[in-house]
Amino acid sequence: MKRRALAAATVSSLALASCVGPRGGESGTASNLPPPPPPTSQPVQAAKTAILAGVARGPAVASLPIDPAKAEIVLTAFRSSCAALLKRSDGSGLTTAADWQPACTAAATWPQGQGVGFFQRYFETARIGGGALYATGYYEPQIQGSTTPQLGYDVPIYGPPDDIVSADLGQFAPDLKGRTIRGKVQNGKLVPYPDRSQIQGGAINGHAPVIGYAADKIAFFFLQIQGSGQLRQPDGSVVRIGYAGQNGQPYTGIGKWMLAQGMLQPGQASMQGIVAWLRAHPDQADAVMDQNRSFVFFKYLNTPPVGALGVPVTGRVSVAADPAFTPLGAPVWLAPDRAEAAGLWVAQDTGGAIKGANRFDTFWGAGADAERIAGGMSAHGQAYVLLPAGTLARLAGAGQIPQA
Repeated sequence: MKRRALAAATVSSLALASCVGPRGGESGTASNLPPPPPPTSQPVQAAKTAILAGVARGPAVASLPIDPAKAEIVLTAFRSSCAALLKRSDGSGLTTAADWQPACTAAATWPQGQGVGFFQRYFETARIGGGALYATGYYEPQIQGSTTPQLGYDVPIYGPPDDIVSADLGQFAPDLKGRTIRGKVQNGKLVPYPDRSQIQGGAINGHAPVIGYAADKIAFFFLQIQGSGQLRQPDGSVVRIGYAGQNGQPYTGIGKWMLAQGMLQPGQASMQGIVAWLRAHPDQADAVMDQNRSFVFFKYLNTPPVGALGVPVTGRVSVAADPAFTPLGAPVWLAPDRAEAAGLWVAQDTGGAIKGANRFDTFWGAGADAERIAGGMSAHGQAYVLLPAGTLARLAGAGQIPQA
């Protein structure tokens, strides 16, 4: 995904749930861990990687109140991540493939029912920057749609256009490494690709295949935000679609924009609140949704949703993270003020709006309950990344982080 959303590219899960704003009235006590030391002197937002943000040892894994049942399913998810962990380059600067080898080797044959012991033996926690957590949520929506033209299904779902061009700027300037732009060639020049409003006005007709049709433009807008979802067809059958690209235009969370315009009041900018407003103001809905100029293209999926790590994501287990601060595939510990999001997760996805240290988007799966939780998720607290045991000592020995 989203997303998140669930996708196989660095802009996957493109809006995820960052379109939703603060939600009031629901909180819980997630952990009794002591507060972390003050943040490092360098602002985390200004740092480009975890190493630059500052890394410090966190609490012992044995001190974390890990739920045994959750540990089992997180171990399963971690095991599925190992193939990627052992071959991909870690953009955070925290780990090497060799760091993960012992844990991955052990995970392959670790006894059922002893998941807590696995994490206690093979991992240590690290606090990135000040460790201040902000978590949102995403899910796999199901909307009314059709793969063929049908009466009442008139919102086109586009596949990737044939005229979009992607440019890795790092190939042109070293200081732009990791940055990619998308556009199209016009009169010999690379220009921005059409935005949401222009695409919906027909700007890419003839350049992008229509792979399906949605019955509801608002429902489809939020499916785009999640980055992956299901189309329930008129005959009752279900077809999965997933992220296949994006137009390169910036993402804007319309919840925040609507708050700034006075359309919503604080506490109303959950996904549910945004949808209610759009349906109550049909004459303004298009203009509001067009504030998000980003537009996602789709493809058919024959498997469960797959995250940026290249493995299926699991509801209530997988999170999207910024790979510059959290190694994709790494377990993470969240201690938020929302009890539902507390505990052990695995970073298996990325998102266009999920940027910075300790910024996570929790995946809740499919269904009404997942939609409810994800749509209202806005949690603060503390976060720790679980690294292979010995990683911090190696980094300290190399002078990359202070000695513990």
